[in-house]
Amino acid sequence: MKFNDGFWLLKNGVKPFFGLQVTRVLEEPNGYTLHVSTRPIRHRGDTLGGPVLTVKVHSPTEGVVGVNIEHFANGDAYPSIPLFPDAEPVPAVSLSKSDSSYSLSTGGLAAEITENPYTITFKSPKRILTSAGYKHQGIYDVPARWTTLSASNSSCLALDTSSNPTPAPLPPTVRYIHSELNLSPGELVYGFGEQFGAFVKNGQSIKIWNQDGGTSSDQAYKCVPFYITNRNYGVFINHPGEVEVEVGSEKVSRVGVSVADKSLEYFIIYGETPLEILDKYTRITGRPAIIPAWTFGLWLSTSFLTDYSSKTVSGFLEGMQQRKCPVRVFHLDCFWMKQYEWLCSFTFDPDNFPDPKAYLSEIKEKYGVKICVWINPYISQLSPIFKEGAKEGYFIKRTDGSVWQWDLWQPGLAILDITNPAACKWYTDKLSALIDLGVDAFKTDFGERIPHASVKFHDGSDPIRMHNTFAVQYNKLVFDLLRIRLGEGQAVLFARSSAAGGQRFPVHWGGDCESTFEAMAETIRGCLSITASGFAFSSHDIGGFEGHPPPEIYQRWVAFGVFSSHTRLHGSSSYRVPWIYGEEAAANMSKWLDAKHRLMPYIYHLAIKANQNGHPIMRAMFLQFPEDPTTHYLDRQYMFGPSLLVAPVFVPLGEESVYYLPAGKWTSFFHPERVVQGPVWITEHVPIGNIPVWVRQGSVLCLGPAGIGRPDYNFAENLHIQVYELEEGQSVHVEIPSAEGTGTQATVSVIKSGGEVKAELSGVGSFATLEVHTDGSSRIQTLSGAKEGSVGLA
Repeated sequence: MKFNDGFWLLKNGVKPFFGLQVTRVLEEPNGYTLHVSTRPIRHRGDTLGGPVLTVKVHSPTEGVVGVNIEHFANGDAYPSIPLFPDAEPVPAVSLSKSDSSYSLSTGGLAAEITENPYTITFKSPKRILTSAGYKHQGIYDVPARWTTLSASNSSCLALDTSSNPTPAPLPPTVRYIHSELNLSPGELVYGFGEQFGAFVKNGQSIKIWNQDGGTSSDQAYKCVPFYITNRNYGVFINHPGEVEVEVGSEKVSRVGVSVADKSLEYFIIYGETPLEILDKYTRITGRPAIIPAWTFGLWLSTSFLTDYSSKTVSGFLEGMQQRKCPVRVFHLDCFWMKQYEWLCSFTFDPDNFPDPKAYLSEIKEKYGVKICVWINPYISQLSPIFKEGAKEGYFIKRTDGSVWQWDLWQPGLAILDITNPAACKWYTDKLSALIDLGVDAFKTDFGERIPHASVKFHDGSDPIRMHNTFAVQYNKLVFDLLRIRLGEGQAVLFARSSAAGGQRFPVHWGGDCESTFEAMAETIRGCLSITASGFAFSSHDIGGFEGHPPPEIYQRWVAFGVFSSHTRLHGSSSYRVPWIYGEEAAANMSKWLDAKHRLMPYIYHLAIKANQNGHPIMRAMFLQFPEDPTTHYLDRQYMFGPSLLVAPVFVPLGEESVYYLPAGKWTSFFHPERVVQGPVWITEHVPIGNIPVWVRQGSVLCLGPAGIGRPDYNFAENLHIQVYELEEGQSVHVEIPSAEGTGTQATVSVIKSGGEVKAELSGVGSFATLEVHTDGSSRIQTLSGAKEGSVGLA
C-alpha cells in the first residue's frame, strides 16, 4: 500500500500515527515488550489517549529476531501460519541494556532499540543489515475506496447470478499496520513466492494474494510473505492474509510492508550465506516431505482440452516406450471425468474408461507407470455429488447461510469448506476410492480465487486470512491422505497453488504459460523465485500450456524441463508427445532423460537433504555464489544442486546464447573434453540437441548405469564415479541415498594426494568405475570385487 504523495507528503485523506517514542520497556525471557506512543510525551497529560503500539521484539530461534507490532489486542486471529511444524526452535538469546538503548542478540544477529526517537537497528558481526528508523512503524487510516478490500468486495461477486444480498457496506476508512525497513546502496531483494516478473524485486509493488492469472501477469499462484536479500538476511512476514509490500517502489530506499489488520509481525533471519537463511526460514515454516524417487522421472499428461480415451493413453505410452522415452508417471487431466463434471465428480467417464480399475492395472503393469489424476476443491452444480455436498453443509457459505456459487470454470460451482472436518472426510473418501482403483498421486489444481467477501467458513475463520491459507490446507488434506494410504515417503502431489508453509507438501508446478520463449523465461523466473522462498522443488508445463509450440521451442523447453527438479509434458489443446514435433525431438528427449536417470544418486540425495535443511534443488545463482556480484542479477540460468550449472536456451536458432560461469574451472557435462576457466561470459550458438550443463570444479558425481530407463533403482549398484578437477589435497565425501528415501546406503570418499586420485567405497555392490577429469582429459578405471576398497589413479 502506498500512503505517500512523493516522499514528504501524504495522499489526501490519509491519517498517520507513527511510533515515535518508547514509554515503557518490559523485559521478557526471550526479548522485550515496548509501549510506543504515537505522539511526543512531554508530560502526563500527553498519555491521555492513543493510539499506543505494543511492540514485542523477541527471538523465537537462533539467528532470528521477531518484531510484533500490535494496535488492538482482541485475541488470536485465525487461521495463522503454523510455526515450527517439523523442527523444534533453537532458543539462544541474550539481553542487555545501556543508558541509551536495549539490545537483543542471537546467533550473530543483534537488534538494538532506542527509546526516543524509537528505532530498531539489526546488525551482524560485520555490519548493519537493515533498520526500522524514526517514523518507520505506525498506523495509517486510509479511505476504504482505495483498498483491495473495497475492489474485491464487488469483483468477488461479478459472476454471481444468484439472488444473494449485496455485501455489507464498508467503513469510511480502513486501518493499516505499516512497517518499513531500510534498503542499503546495492542491496537487492528476491523471493515473495512464485513471481514471474523481474527476478530482482527492487522497484516492484508486490501483493501477497493468490490469484490464477497465468505466468504473463503480476498475479501469482503461490504468494509467500518472505524475501531474501544479498545482504545476509531474509524477512518473513508472519501474516496469512493479504500483505502489501513496496520494494523501493514508494520510498526508494525502503521496503514497506502493510496489512489491514490489528497487528503485524515480521522476522529478521540472519545467515552468513543465503542457503543458511533458507535453512532457518524453513525451520520456522516447515520443510518439504520426503517424496518417492519415481517422481523424478518423466510425467506425461493427456493435456487439458484434447480428446482422449483408453486407446489414446495406450498409444501414447507405446510410442514413448518405442522411442526410449520412458514414462514413469502418466497423468490423466480433467476429462477423465465427464464434461460439466470435471469440477468434480471423482468418477471415471464410463464412455472412455468402462472398467477403470482393470485398465489402470493393465497399463501400470505393461508400461511400468504410476497414475496421477487431476482434481480440485470445486464442485460443479451439474456434478452428481453436488446435492449431497450442499445438503450436508460441506461447501463455503454466504453470510446468509446459502451456498456460495459462481459460474467461472464450471456452472454454479461451489467450493469445499476446508475447515469443516465432516466435509474433509467426505472429500477424502472420494479420493480414497480412486486410490483403491490404482491412482498413485493427485494433481491438486486451482484453489487460488477463494472468496473472501460476504462469506463464512464452518470454523469461523477470517475469510481474508483463509484466502491464501486455503491452498495450503487443501494440499495438506490430500497429501496426508496419500501418506496414510500409501505409506511414509510415498505421497506426492502436483499442486498449482500454495502459500507460506506449503513447501511441506510437494511438488508444485508453475501454472499456465504460453508456448513462447518469453513464457519460458517467465517460467524460469517463477522457478527461481519460488525456490528462493523456501520451496525445494519446482516444475512447469514443458512446451507451454497455451498454444502449440514450434518444434524448436518444444525442444529447448524439454531440455530445461528435464534439468528441473520434476519433469512434466502437459499442454492445453495440443499434445506434448515428442514425435508430434519430429523424431529428432524424441531422440533428444531420450538422451536428456537418460542423463537425468543416471544423475539420480545426486538428485535424490539433494531431495533428502532438502527435507533436512530446506535447500532447493534448482538454485538461483546468487544462492550458491553470493560472493560474486555478477550472479546477483542472473535469472536465465541456475545451479542444479551445488555441482551443476544449467543454462537453458531462450533464443531462436541462429542467435547466440549468453550465460555466465563463476570463478573456477568448469567442465561440460555432455562434452567433458571442454573445460573453461571462470569467471567468464560464454557467448555461443547452441545446437538444438544441446543444453549447456557445466560441472563445478571439485565435484564428484556418482552416476547410475547408462540406459537404466527409470529414476528409481538401486543407486549403489554399478556406480560410475565422475571426479572433476580436484586440487591437490582436496577430499570429497559423497553419500549414496536409498531409493526408498530411508537414508544412506553407500558412501564414496575421494581424495587427491601426491598427484593421485583415490576412491574409497563402502556399501557399493558388484562394481564401480572411476573416471577422473583433468584439463579436458579423462582416465577410467574399474573398481571390482569387494564392496570396500580403494584404488589410485595417476
